[in-house]
Amino acid sequence: MSTLMDMPEVAECSVESCGYNHHHGCHAAAITVAGHTGDAECATFIPLSTKGGLEKVIAHVGACQRGECMHNHDLECGAPSIRVGAGPDDPRHADCLTFAPR
Repeated sequence: MSTLMDMPEVAECSVESCGYNHHHGCHAAAITVAGHTGDAECATFIPLSTKGGLEKVIAHVGACQRGECMHNHDLECGAPSIRVGAGPDDPRHADCLTFAPR
């Protein structure tokens, strides 16, 4: 991938408590997917009531640190788009719901 527009879109984010979420849409320019083995959390998640990010934006996946995900190629996401939502361990945090282990 060579430009931000070539990177996968964050098609949906249902984590209302994130400062970048405006009406189910992520307003960060790009997110980072991180976490630990078996879990792919949105490392851009910030639990603030203050809304941040850009006014009009379609968020993209800037980096993916989950090397064991089938969509990860050279630490970049190759999925057409991703969904972010509450994780199974803690619904107050954001996970990449598109994560699929190899």
